[in-house]
Amino acid sequence: MVTKSKKSTPVVEIEETYMPDADETITFKRSHFYSALVVLAFGVGLMLGYVLWGRGAVAAAPAAGQPSAAQDQPSGPLVAAPTAEPQPPSRYDISIEGYPSFGPDDAPITIVEFSDFQCPYCRRFHEQTYQALLDAYPGQIRFVYRNLPLTSIHPEAMPAAVASLCANDQNVYWDYHEKLFSSDALGRTVYVQYATDLEVDVEEFTACLDSGKHDDFIQQDMQYAFSIGVQSTPTFFVNGLAIVGAQPLLNFQQLIDQELAGEIP
Repeated sequence: MVTKSKKSTPVVEIEETYMPDADETITFKRSHFYSALVVLAFGVGLMLGYVLWGRGAVAAAPAAGQPSAAQDQPSGPLVAAPTAEPQPPSRYDISIEGYPSFGPDDAPITIVEFSDFQCPYCRRFHEQTYQALLDAYPGQIRFVYRNLPLTSIHPEAMPAAVASLCANDQNVYWDYHEKLFSSDALGRTVYVQYATDLEVDVEEFTACLDSGKHDDFIQQDMQYAFSIGVQSTPTFFVNGLAIVGAQPLLNFQQLIDQELAGEIP
């Protein structure tokens, strides 16, 4: 049920205004009339002068050295500021003595990889680029592997690095290296199985795993990598020139070709 409200009537306040009677008159003296005109003229003149002065002040602002918003915009084509000449890339002197390596000692290209056996991107490089890169430059590359186990996110990275060096003690480093990067799982059982597959002295190998003999060597690798700014794996140095990540073959080739041609200072 809808109830209609009564329409309210607006209240109008009425102000009393004095209206003279017909027989009443109001007389202005002429002197009063002229005085009123003078005051009115003075007021109009004052306002007109203020307006004209204001316009003059605004127009004069740019000439006084205070540019307006419109003058902030360039009136002609933009010209780019000259940029500094590109600096040559940093070349690091990376030690390779005493680290697992293969390839000619006098190879024109030395690639040092800082890597982690549990890193998925390191594995991607190994599966997709590593062999293709060696095949593209036969006899021209010396490849060096240095350990950078990211222990905070890869719990098996350090044990795998130790296992690889224990295999190196028995001269099967690169075969063991290959097995670690081709493995879907890491762990002590796997490490011992790979040692067995490669027909090394398993008792000596397991003793090495438990001895801690390679821990300091790996720690020094890690500290050195961090000291030169390496922050992720894999990171490579091609004749001391850094290339970061599991880059495709083409990216390595471009850098190596420039290096072979002597185009990089």
